[in-house]
Amino acid sequence: MNIGEKIFYLRTSKGFSQEEMADELKISRQTISKWELGMAVPDTDKIVAISRMFKVTTDFLLFDEYGIDNLSNLDRVVIKFLNCAKDMESISDELVEIAKDGVIDEKEKLRLNEMMSLVDGVFNTVEELKRLMES
Repeated sequence: MNIGEKIFYLRTSKGFSQEEMADELKISRQTISKWELGMAVPDTDKIVAISRMFKVTTDFLLFDEYGIDNLSNLDRVVIKFLNCAKDMESISDELVEIAKDGVIDEKEKLRLNEMMSLVDGVFNTVEELKRLMES
């Protein structure tokens, strides 16, 4: 998880909008957006301010290999899910590009159907989580 993804995770887990976070840090909302999209990286003073704001270490923000063992079970699973989802998005884009050539043999169709079935299962799980959060 890169620093932008961590900022997004921390901000949304605390229920802050980009605007609210920007006001707190005395910067523009667009700056928060650029950080979260990976188009820019916070300056050192902002990294320290973010770590204080969300009560995390600067190591957590800066290092990908920072262990997530100190986080709650839910936080740990959410971070793992976000990392996997990002990988899945990239892989899905590649699959679509490959499929656009229109040449998909029977073995490939079986594997693609298996993949789509798995994704449907993830979708159903996400829908169940939504229902649980609303109740």
